Amino acid sequence: MSSSPAVAVAARPRARLPHPVAFTAVAVIFVLFMAASSVPSPLYVVYQQEWGFSSMTLTVIFAVYVLGLIASLLVVGALSDHVGRRPVLAAAIVGEAVSLVLFLVAGDVSALFAARVVQGVATGAAMSVLGATLVDLNPPHAPGRAGVFSSVAPTSGLALGALGCGALVQFAPAPTHLVYALLLAGMVVALLLTAGLPETSARRPGALASLTPRLGVPARLRPDLFALVPILVSSWALGGLYLSLGPSVAAGLFGMSNHLVGGLVVTLLCGTGALTSLVLRTAPVGAVLQAGAALLAIGMGITLAGVLADILALAAAGTVVSGVGFGASALASFGTLARLAAPAERGELFAVVYVVAYLAFSIPAVIAGFAAASAGLRPTAIVYGFAVGGLAVLAVIVQSVRAARR
Repeated sequence: MSSSPAVAVAARPRARLPHPVAFTAVAVIFVLFMAASSVPSPLYVVYQQEWGFSSMTLTVIFAVYVLGLIASLLVVGALSDHVGRRPVLAAAIVGEAVSLVLFLVAGDVSALFAARVVQGVATGAAMSVLGATLVDLNPPHAPGRAGVFSSVAPTSGLALGALGCGALVQFAPAPTHLVYALLLAGMVVALLLTAGLPETSARRPGALASLTPRLGVPARLRPDLFALVPILVSSWALGGLYLSLGPSVAAGLFGMSNHLVGGLVVTLLCGTGALTSLVLRTAPVGAVLQAGAALLAIGMGITLAGVLADILALAAAGTVVSGVGFGASALASFGTLARLAAPAERGELFAVVYVVAYLAFSIPAVIAGFAAASAGLRPTAIVYGFAVGGLAVLAVIVQSVRAARR
């Protein structure tokens, strides 16, 4: 009889966070992951000064992160639909912590490569499960909230990570160590939060089969996804340029050597995007998509004018306008898919979307890095800007035709 209370305690289910609190916790973890992914951007200039590598090497370091991320999305993107959200998220957090330790001890370019690969794998594993979990926990009275947070979390995380790192590099000691130590502490907190999350995806057979790399989208969702491809490519290609070469462009073309300014370059785009997503969260999706594409094109044109005329204020103004388009595009894209996907489709669908986004994020940026090494930053930035603007115009046309058909 004396053992009954102990048995009762052991049998009692572990307390879980209420769904509203869990939703907020998942959003915070999402922001933390994206902040960690953008932290190296302001540090690239520091690493270049310390280790003496070229812009081409810089973009390759950027690319291996994205390759790891895409490979992770392809392999484990649908895994949480089979084994549950919490185990996949916990594993991703542990992987991210390992990458941060590698950054802390990095002493040369090869160590930086290793850290970025591990970080890419961990971030890829996290992104699809975080997006799916937000949809799972979405409150019934606010059906669009998950879509809003799926767009706000990446952009706000990128902005906060770049700006915070730039400030630490400029004003704090140990610029290549302190920021990673802080992020590592954040990952410990994230792991504790994950332990308290309710499981939102029932286990089902097929976990091993889901690890086979594939890109699959249910037939009923393909028209909606295909219509989003031009705006996904144009907006994320713009983000890739800013995160890989943005600080170098600020330093090389406009003579801005302050590391805080290097972080601010990324923040102007991504922070404006996050704010835009919040402001437009209740606007009609179709109108937001068209407006986002148009503002991407207009903003890119203004930025190009600033680069051509060597007017920093004009280039900054164009970045802000592009940021509005970036945020509107992300909001409408993820909002559309969050409403359409069934629970068992969400992990795989978000994996596909992020693969498309990060291919656009990385491949043009790598090409730009090689071009900058041979042709220079200015012509590279100009050609890249025209390409992004052209894709944004194509996105406007696609959305206009789709709206007319409806």
